[in-house]
Amino acid sequence: MKNIGVICEYNPFHNGHAKQIAYIKTHGAAICLMSGNYVQRGEPAILDKYVRSAAAVACGADLVLELPVTYALRSAEGFASGGVEILEKLGCLDALCFGSESGREEELMQTARLLLTEQFALKLRSELASGVSFPCARQNALEDLGGNGELLENPNDILAVEYCKAILRRKSRLAPMVLARVGSYHDSMDPNNPSASVLRETEDWEGYVPAEAKRLYDSASRSSVQKGERAWLARLRGMPEQDFAALPFGSEGLWRKLMHACREQATLEEIVASTKSKRYTRTRLMRMLLCAYLGITGELLAREAPYIRVLALNDTGQKILRQARTTGGIPILNAGERAPECEYAELERRASDLYGLFAVSDKPLPPGAEARARAVPIKA
Repeated sequence: MKNIGVICEYNPFHNGHAKQIAYIKTHGAAICLMSGNYVQRGEPAILDKYVRSAAAVACGADLVLELPVTYALRSAEGFASGGVEILEKLGCLDALCFGSESGREEELMQTARLLLTEQFALKLRSELASGVSFPCARQNALEDLGGNGELLENPNDILAVEYCKAILRRKSRLAPMVLARVGSYHDSMDPNNPSASVLRETEDWEGYVPAEAKRLYDSASRSSVQKGERAWLARLRGMPEQDFAALPFGSEGLWRKLMHACREQATLEEIVASTKSKRYTRTRLMRMLLCAYLGITGELLAREAPYIRVLALNDTGQKILRQARTTGGIPILNAGERAPECEYAELERRASDLYGLFAVSDKPLPPGAEARARAVPIKA
């Protein structure tokens, strides 16, 4: 039996994710490395990490580990590279399964190879110097080298290429396992292949998420940016200049432009709208703003995580966990287990406490959730 990894967010876990897990289970065990309470788009997750991980295991995953927040809030390249790094360090995985609109494994790998060449780096710099956006510059540079630029147009293909790059760059033993993703990433409401983006904007998930997941969701507190916006703005309005200068993704003076927007605009949407341009995407700005809220500097974001946490598991997952703790190269802590005192542990506690301010419920959730959490084994 193979151990197959998935780098995911499950925001929320839906029928399309269940199809991927079912596919993996025909080949072996499913080990998920999932973003915690904050996701790569620079927002709080709609459900907390323990609810989302329990839903994944209830729907067939064997083990869910937390992708550290400093990895989850990196660019697509950093998100993919950090995830592959951790899965490889577990020492007991054979493959990485990921979705792709094209589903063409060899073409994705060939694109990744081109993106890692010095020729591509030179062409990319030339394109960026012309003033076009990074996505456009990258696509143009790839096509100049004879690559298929269409593979850099769709979000899952883009992330798939980044996974392939990470595997190649690290000379990883993880074999790529590509699963064609059906349906639109942004607007599909096909029950078999729903869009997580659309689900987050709706109240009723009946028919779009597995029944096992819905039972957990129905009793869980949801979160939203709007509920925590004033707390977020309070942090931004009180930040000194040196804190803005230390933010990640703030090169080329972007941190200064963002700082002025935070001191002139009334809402998060207005801050983003006044700073966004062809060169600076909304998701990049939202990640900067979320890092500001959480107190994450560029230097801290780039560090290797000192440990990862268990979020949920079943009996098979317990066996894999024991193996990973024996053969792996990264400490694995149980949910609620006290971490050795370090800057990352303090960030983890702070991020968890601040997440409670986004609760849609009538009052914010109390701090201390990280220390109270327990990963309860889930029976299949």
